[in-house]
Amino acid sequence: MNIWKSVIDECSYGIAIYNFNFPEEYKLKLTVGDAVHILEEETHWYYGYVINNRHVKGVFPKSYIHIKSCEKVDTTGPVLKEPPITQEITSTHNKHFEQIKNQIYDLITHRCKIISGTLPIDELKRVTIQSAEEIDMGNKILGLDLVVRDKNGNLINPDETSTIQLFYHHKNATERMSNRAKTEVKEVQPKTAIQQYSNIFLISVRNFTCKMSEDAELLMTLYDGKDFKAITENYVVRWTKEGLMSDLDQMYNLRVMFTKDLEREKIFLVCHVVRIGAMDTKELDHRRSSVSATVKKNSNENMRRPCGVAAFDITNYMNGKLDTDLDQEFAVPFVSCDKDNLEQTLKKIITKERFENKNQALFVSMKLLRGDLKQVREENPHLVLGNVSIARKMGFPEVILPGDVRNDLYLTLIGGEFTKGNKKSDKNVEVTVRVCNDKGQAIPGVISLGGGVQPIDEYRSVIYYHEDKPQWYETFKVAIPIEEFKTSHLKFIFKHRSSNEAKDKSEKPFGMSYVKLMQENGTTLPDARHSLVVYKIDHKKFDESSLDYFKLPSTINEVKDNIKEKPQVPGLSMSTKDSFSISSNICSTKLTQNVDLLGLLNWASHKETLTDSLKALMNVDGEEVVKFLQDILDALFNILMDNPKTDTYDTLVFECLLYIISLVSTDWKYQHFEPVLDLYIKESFSATLAYEKLIWVLKSVVSRAGDINCHAKENLVFKTMKSLQYVMRFVSRSRILYMALYPEIDPEDEFEESLRDLLQSIIFMMSSNKDGLLREQGACLKYLPSTIPDILLVFDHRELRSMLQIVVGL
Repeated sequence: MNIWKSVIDECSYGIAIYNFNFPEEYKLKLTVGDAVHILEEETHWYYGYVINNRHVKGVFPKSYIHIKSCEKVDTTGPVLKEPPITQEITSTHNKHFEQIKNQIYDLITHRCKIISGTLPIDELKRVTIQSAEEIDMGNKILGLDLVVRDKNGNLINPDETSTIQLFYHHKNATERMSNRAKTEVKEVQPKTAIQQYSNIFLISVRNFTCKMSEDAELLMTLYDGKDFKAITENYVVRWTKEGLMSDLDQMYNLRVMFTKDLEREKIFLVCHVVRIGAMDTKELDHRRSSVSATVKKNSNENMRRPCGVAAFDITNYMNGKLDTDLDQEFAVPFVSCDKDNLEQTLKKIITKERFENKNQALFVSMKLLRGDLKQVREENPHLVLGNVSIARKMGFPEVILPGDVRNDLYLTLIGGEFTKGNKKSDKNVEVTVRVCNDKGQAIPGVISLGGGVQPIDEYRSVIYYHEDKPQWYETFKVAIPIEEFKTSHLKFIFKHRSSNEAKDKSEKPFGMSYVKLMQENGTTLPDARHSLVVYKIDHKKFDESSLDYFKLPSTINEVKDNIKEKPQVPGLSMSTKDSFSISSNICSTKLTQNVDLLGLLNWASHKETLTDSLKALMNVDGEEVVKFLQDILDALFNILMDNPKTDTYDTLVFECLLYIISLVSTDWKYQHFEPVLDLYIKESFSATLAYEKLIWVLKSVVSRAGDINCHAKENLVFKTMKSLQYVMRFVSRSRILYMALYPEIDPEDEFEESLRDLLQSIIFMMSSNKDGLLREQGACLKYLPSTIPDILLVFDHRELRSMLQIVVGL
C-alpha cells in the first residue's frame, strides 16, 4: 500500500504538460498548460487542484506535471522565485487565445525580458507596468474580473487593503482602461539610444536577370539619395555569364547585414554592376559556354568595365513606415550605362530621368531589424546565423558603442583628367591602387572591395572607353595594422588599357601619384577631398624600386606657391595638364585627425604647451573624446601626478575631467560610454595620490561659490555639483589604492581632515542665503546623495551621517 505524504512548499506548484481526462470522480481533469497546486504525493501520483478552480480536488500522474520551484502557494496563487509579473503573464493563456494572440505574443516577449535579469531598474519598471496593462485589457476583452493594482503594476492583496482603498484603486484602473480604449493609442515605448539609432538592414539576394556575355561583380550598398553618397561599405556578389552566382554553395544564402543608424530623408538600395572581361563586349557563344570556364583568361579579358546600375527606393522600409520579411521578393530595376558612367546613371535613376527596365532586374528580399549586431543575432538567430556578411557604415555610428575598435580608411577614387599624349584618341585609363610601406613595398591583403569577398592586394578601377575625363566615384576600404599605418602610403598607378591584346601587353604605366597616410604633425590624412599631383613616368630613367618620389610633393596644395618650378626626380616629372582627385574618410579608434587631442596625448614630450593643450581639450568634439577615453584620462591623471608639489595644472585638469564626465553621463550620443568610465575607475585607474589634488580643487571651487560677482566660478561650481558622483568616486578609489600600497596610516596623514574640510565647505555653501547660489545648491541636493556609497568606503559613517543631516536640515 502506497503512503501519501505532504509536499514541501518549494515543490507544491507545477504545470500540466499533457492532457489528463478520465471519467473517475477522484481523478482531476487537466489540460496542457494548467497550473496546479500539489497538496500531497505518493510514488506515482499527486493530489491537488487546478489553481483557477480550487474547489475541485483530485489525483493526477506525476509524469504529467512539470514542477516549478516556488516559495509557497497562497490564496492569490504561487509565489515564484521570479518577478510576480512573469507568473501573471503566464496565467493569461486560455481558450480565447486566437482572440487576443497579439497581446499574448507581446506578453511572452515581456516575460522573456523580465526573467533575463538584464534589464536596468527603470526599464524593468516600465515593462512591468506595460505587461500589467496588457493583462488588464485582455481580461476586459474576455469578460474577466478586473485585477486591482498599485501604480507600479503590482497586484494588491485584498486581505491587507481596506475596502475604501480597494474601491479607489478599482475606480482608477477602470478610468485608465477607458481612456486607453477611447484613444486607442498604444503607449510608445521609450527606446534606448542603441535601439533608436542602430538598425540592421538584412538583404537576401535571390537572382539577377540580365543578359551578359561575361562574368560580373554586383556591388551593393545603401545610398543617400539626397546627398548622393554611399552610406555603407559594399556587399559583393560575383555573378557568372550563365546567370548564376560564382559560388554555388552560397545559393539561397547570399545575405548581408547593412549597419545603419541615422535616419535619412531618402535612402536607396544601389547595386553597381561591373563587367569583368575584354574592353569590348563579345556575343556569348552558347555552343562553347560549357567549356569556356576551363579556358584561362588573358589579362586583356580581366578588365573591369561599367555595365549598369540597379537602384530601389527603400526609405519607407528603413524608417519603419512599411514592413516586409524575407519571404517577400522585390525586383530592383536594372539600367545599363550606355554612354554615361556609373555615377551619372545612378543619379538619373534617382532623379527619374531614366526609365525603369522591366525585363532586367536584381531580385532581393529585405527586412529591417532593430538594434546592433549583438542584439540582432540574439533576437533573430533564424535570420542571421550561418554565412551572413556584414557591410558596416562608412564612419562611426551616431551611438558609438564601447569596445568598437576600428582602424578603417575608406578611399574614394573621384576622377581625373588625362591628356592623349601620343595616342590618336583619348586613353582608356585604369587606376591601380597599392598600399606601400616606407620601403616602397606593397602590403598584401589590406584592401577590401566589401563584404562577401576576401581582401585583395591591389585595387583596379573601372575602365571607361576613350574618356579623357573619367569620373569613377569608386569606394573601397583599406584596413592596415596600427603599427604599419603610421609609415604607409598609397600609390596610384595610371595605365592605358588597349582593346588589342598584343598592344595591351606592351603598354606600360604612363603616370603615378602618391599620398602618405600620416601627416608631419602626427595626425592622419584628413577626411576631405585631395587633389593629387600626377607625375609622368619616363621608363628610360624610372627605377620602380626607388623611393625618390618621397622628395616630391604629393598634393596640389603643396606646390601652389611654387608652381613655376615643376618638381621632378629621375624618371618622374610633374604633369601640369593631368589631374587626379580622391577623397578619404578614416574611421579609427586608435589614430586621430585632431591636433589638439594629439597635443594632450603626447603631453610628456611637449610640456611647454601643456596649458594650451588642456584648454584645447575642452573644445574637442565629443566623438573624438569618447574614442580615446581611457588614453585621455590616463594623460590627465599622469599630469597631476607629474606635478605633486605645484598646483599649476590642477584646476585645468579638473575642468577637463568635468568636461569628460558631463559628456558621457548627460549626452545621449555617448551614454554607452558611462559603463566604460565605471570600468576605467574600477580596473584601469591607478593614480594613488590623485585624491589629494582632487580634494584640494573641490574645496577651492566650493569655497569660492559665494563670490556671486564671478559668473565663471559660479558656472564651475554648478558643473562640479553635477559631476560630484564621479569626482568622489575617483577620490575614493585613489585613497583605496593608496591604502593598499601603504596599509599602515602615517600619523601625519591628513586625508580625513581634508575630506572633513571639504564637507564643511559644502555645508557652508548650502547654508548661504544668496539668490545667486540657488541653482548650485539645488544641484548639490540632487547629486550629493549619489556620492554617499563611495565616501563611506573611506570615511567614518557616523560622522558622515551627522554632516549630511546638517545639509538636509538646511
